[in-house]
Amino acid sequence: MQDEVATGLDFRADLPHIKSMLFQSDPVKNRPKVLIVLHQEHSSPGRVGLELVKRGFALDIRKPRFGDLLPDTMENHAGAVIFGGPMSANDPDAFIQKEIDWIGVPLAEEKPFLGICLGAQMMVKHMGGTVTGHHESLVEIGYYPLQPTDAGKSLMDWPKKVYQWHREGFDLPRGADLLASGPTYPNQAIRVGSCAYGIQFHPELTHQMMVRWTTKGAPRMELPGAQQRRDHFAGRFVYDPAVRKWLDRFLDLWIGTAAAPVCHGMLKAAE
Repeated sequence: MQDEVATGLDFRADLPHIKSMLFQSDPVKNRPKVLIVLHQEHSSPGRVGLELVKRGFALDIRKPRFGDLLPDTMENHAGAVIFGGPMSANDPDAFIQKEIDWIGVPLAEEKPFLGICLGAQMMVKHMGGTVTGHHESLVEIGYYPLQPTDAGKSLMDWPKKVYQWHREGFDLPRGADLLASGPTYPNQAIRVGSCAYGIQFHPELTHQMMVRWTTKGAPRMELPGAQQRRDHFAGRFVYDPAVRKWLDRFLDLWIGTAAAPVCHGMLKAAE
C-alpha cells in the first residue's frame, strides 16, 4: 500500500513544455503505447511518464477505480505500469481484485510490466504471495537504504537510498527473483521472468509531487519510522540524482525506446 493522500500533483504545471506531448492528440500516429494504471482522480505518472514520452511512447492512461476498463490483451501496448495509491492490495474493492487478476495478461504474454508500490504488491498477490504491515508497525516514509542482491547488481547500479511512502510490504512469491532489499522491509525490488518487475519505492517522484505528498500527507509523518518533512527534501537533494540515473538505466533494460524496444525473448534465450 502506498499510503498517500495523492499519487502526485499534475506534472503539467511543472513542465508545461511537454504538455502537448502528453495530453493532446498524438501528433505522431501509431506510436507504441504504454498502459498507465492510476488510482486517484488527479494522479499522474510523474517522472516515469515523462521519461517514457521522451523515449517515444504514447501514454494510455486508465483508472479502473473510476470505471475504465483494462485490455484483454497486450497486443496493442508495448508495456504496462501500475502505480501506487492509498488503498491496500488486501482491500475488498472490486477494482483491486480486477487489477490483481489482470496482471496475468502481461505476465502470460511476456510483455514488459512494472508495478510501483501498490502495483508491485498487486503482482505479488497475483502470484500467490502476501502483503502485510511491519511486525512492529514501522512505516517507510522518506528516504531509506537500498541494498541490491547479487542478481540486482548483475543488472545495473542501484542508488544507496530511495524514496518510500508505504506501511505495507510484500513477501517473495515463488518464481520471483529478489533484486534489492532494505533493513525494514526486506523485499524492495523483484523480477518475474525476463520483463516483469515490482519495486516498493518511488522513482516517479517529482519535486512537485513531494511538495503535495508531504503537505496533504503530513499526519503520516507521525507514524513510527517515518521521517520528518524537512528530511524528505534534504534527502532528495542528496539522493535523487542517483535515482534519476537508475531510472534511466532501468528503462533501457525494461522497455528501451519506441524506435528500439527491448526484445525480451532474445534476452531470455541468452540467459
